[in-house]
Amino acid sequence: MNKLELLRTFVRVSELSSFTLAGESLGLPRSTVSEHVQALESLLGTRLLQRTTRKVQATQDGLVLYERSKDLLSHMDEIEGLFRQDEASLTGRIRVDMPNILARRLVMPRLPEFMDRHPNLQMEISSTDRRVDLLAEGFDCVLRVGAQPDQSVVARHLGDFPMVNCASPAYLERYGVPQTLEDLAQHRLVHYVGVLGSRSEGFVYEEGGEVRRVPMAGSITVNSTDAYEAACLGGFGLTQVPRTGMQPHLEDGELVTVLPQYTAPAMAISLLYARQRHLPLRVRVFMEWLSDVIRSTL
Repeated sequence: MNKLELLRTFVRVSELSSFTLAGESLGLPRSTVSEHVQALESLLGTRLLQRTTRKVQATQDGLVLYERSKDLLSHMDEIEGLFRQDEASLTGRIRVDMPNILARRLVMPRLPEFMDRHPNLQMEISSTDRRVDLLAEGFDCVLRVGAQPDQSVVARHLGDFPMVNCASPAYLERYGVPQTLEDLAQHRLVHYVGVLGSRSEGFVYEEGGEVRRVPMAGSITVNSTDAYEAACLGGFGLTQVPRTGMQPHLEDGELVTVLPQYTAPAMAISLLYARQRHLPLRVRVFMEWLSDVIRSTL
């Protein structure tokens, strides 16, 4: 049995604390994952994982092997691609996460050009607005909008998305077009929160280098960009969003810009990846392509 494959399986189980999730990540049945771990334990003569009814946890020996295996597997991926001159020969799987609206509007429409260049690659694309755990969930890289408090990963800053305040024509016909901050008392805001139940920031704007907030009423609170967009189009209130995401609606007249003198601070967009000395060539190539796609829109 290929010892490197055994190590790959063991590393995924250690990262995800689950035989089932590791199997899904690697495209293997759960039974095969279990066989790989048992074969590796027999080969090394030690127990690597402590199995309970609730979770799988690495033993002390397993923790030592995990740290050494990560570096070894990274080096092997690098060696496999060291002498490849033709990027079309890149193989393997790339697992990436990005916000819904970026996947739908920017990345997916242009992904065929990348896949045509690298036909032997397999892509796993997660598009969600929740903050995934890059390391624990086994992502090669994550595209993220907003502040990056996670110091355990590398964040490559790609640029900043200018913000825009907008509303639907139907909403503005009903409530009027706000001209001043005082007018917001007569308006509604579609509230966006990362976790339902948490407090909305209200209407946010930057003035004199300071970020200020105006509490606003609103009947709709959402936690996804798709729902946020739909609520704005449906006339439920004002929204504050990156202009890139709403540009098609603004051009078609489905949404209208309001209070352009009171916009929120631009939102940073970053590409996150694990702190390791060598990234597989396939991941580096994809990250460069993805960076170019994002930067071309800024």
